[in-house]
Amino acid sequence: MLNYIEPVFRPPSEWKSLILQVTNGCSWNQCSFCDMYTEPQKRFRAQKADKIEQDLLALANSKAHISRVFLADGDAMTLPFARLEAICLLIKQYLPNVTRISSYCLPRNINNKTPQQLQRLRELGLSLLYIGCESGDDEVLTRIKKGETYASSLAALQKIKAAGIKASVMILNGLGGVELSKQHAENSAKLMNAAQPEYLSTLVVTLPLGTECMDASFDGHFQLPNQAQLFTEMHILLSHLELGKTVFRSDHASNYLVLKGILGKDKASLVAQVEAAMTTPERIALRQEWQRGL
Repeated sequence: MLNYIEPVFRPPSEWKSLILQVTNGCSWNQCSFCDMYTEPQKRFRAQKADKIEQDLLALANSKAHISRVFLADGDAMTLPFARLEAICLLIKQYLPNVTRISSYCLPRNINNKTPQQLQRLRELGLSLLYIGCESGDDEVLTRIKKGETYASSLAALQKIKAAGIKASVMILNGLGGVELSKQHAENSAKLMNAAQPEYLSTLVVTLPLGTECMDASFDGHFQLPNQAQLFTEMHILLSHLELGKTVFRSDHASNYLVLKGILGKDKASLVAQVEAAMTTPERIALRQEWQRGL
């Protein structure tokens, strides 16, 4: 029914949601590990307000029951508050059964929103943001050209929490390569401990188009950790996490080992599962390489 500028990406947990494309591409689009939003078809721009309203009107006329809306593409939260407020109001007008609006969000997207503005968006239904922190280590963040720091990520997460919006944070295992694996894991845990997000997920960095961009950031050669090294990195991360009721998921298709639990209730069990994968991988149901196709 809706015409999308493809490809369109969404979090796995949004598979039942209406994907409403309010922007195209990613406003930053400089991260050396990411090739999702390639130009020219994914050059960043905001969708026109009348196009968004036409889409919502068409959906309303279809009588489809829609309870969740995900605002695409890469970081719809880069839009000014007034535009986001208008979009949320249109969703309430045309799709009154919607109970949750969500979006990807870069930490920098929060800089131009006041606490009061974020609270207003929460009142209008924006209740979940997927934050691609990727790492809590400043050296890793600099090398991958994320344009963020430990401090900027933490400030954004704290601002979001204060507004009553839930945060689902993504950390990329393997992002520091073999060289920076340990500090990447330790400082990512440090960031999560300070932020206490409602949700935390880990993915394994994949480079389907090659390592050229990452090589340039790692002195000419980026070495992705192998399976055993990834398990070691995950063990360091989990061991250093001190979270209360954070829902933890490591079940994305990129992961060899599927992990699910609540930190810290299930921390000991999660650590034990990783240790089993490290010591007796032949006894663990790990994903094979062909199963990790993205």
